[in-house]
Amino acid sequence: MSDNLVPAIEALSARLTEARAAIEPRFIGQEEVVDLTLMALLSGGHALLVGLPGLGKTRLVDTLATVMGLGSNRIQFTPDLMPADILGSEVLETAADGRREFRFIEGPVFCQLLMADEINRASPRTQSALLQAMQEHEVTIAGQHRPLGAPFHVLATQNPIEQEGTYPLPEAQLDRFLVQIDVGYPDRDTEREILLATTGTSEGAASQVFTAADLIEAQALIRRMPVGDSTVAAILDLVRACRPGLPDADPTLGDSLAWGPGPRAAQALMLAVRARALLQGRLAPSVEDVAALARPVLIHRMALSFAARARGESLGTVIDRITDRVTGRLGAAA
Repeated sequence: MSDNLVPAIEALSARLTEARAAIEPRFIGQEEVVDLTLMALLSGGHALLVGLPGLGKTRLVDTLATVMGLGSNRIQFTPDLMPADILGSEVLETAADGRREFRFIEGPVFCQLLMADEINRASPRTQSALLQAMQEHEVTIAGQHRPLGAPFHVLATQNPIEQEGTYPLPEAQLDRFLVQIDVGYPDRDTEREILLATTGTSEGAASQVFTAADLIEAQALIRRMPVGDSTVAAILDLVRACRPGLPDADPTLGDSLAWGPGPRAAQALMLAVRARALLQGRLAPSVEDVAALARPVLIHRMALSFAARARGESLGTVIDRITDRVTGRLGAAA
């Protein structure tokens, strides 16, 4: 590791501790949810927040925009939402001298942090409007390529219970999300803090810690962090073990999966483990980071087979079983 990289990592780690403290007054508890969302931003990726209404998903995204100094927009996805409502459109204007020309009016996607609220409520045609934006950070309208803001991140939300009138996201779009973050109920003590903090005459306010330029620098630094051979091996072994029908598939996999994760899952793990190490004040990631991030990185990139669903299996338990075998084997070898 180069000498100038160590102080840069330590300084960024300290600033991230400050950022987490700034988020706390507005999003009480749920430290793992906050950390996973920050990991997605530090890795330059997008996150899918899955949870019931009223658990603070929108509040978290709004708070992150303030703390990270990002220009943000919110789109409430509905069945009648059209692609132009997201991307923007060209309008024909008449000048004072009678000349007519088209002018492009930017849609809400032209920002640095986009909240796609209840993304599965829009039609597939509208959902697909985000695909190019999420992957290439640009959109093509009327044959013209238009770059988006830098950085650009999508934080989308889904309600896992109410599926009537929804359109499940296609696998190609799910794969564009770096992590899936499950937002659960707070524990009793946390819920008590929320009650006291949010039902009084005033609420805690978040303060800005980063700027957009700072975040871009942090993303570049993440990619320079060293990753040990054992951690790289754990990432490769884990991803390849989850691919049914291939020689590297885990021997206990059987017929549990219809399909497994692609190379983008390994790329996501490679970035996310570095971000997790940084958030915890470490200079390099470990196999433990791979195990901790296996579920959020893989769970939306795999599908159970019909036989596994009939047996009552869940993706989470399959991932946990394979992760334990992979990381346990590497630990024994070390």
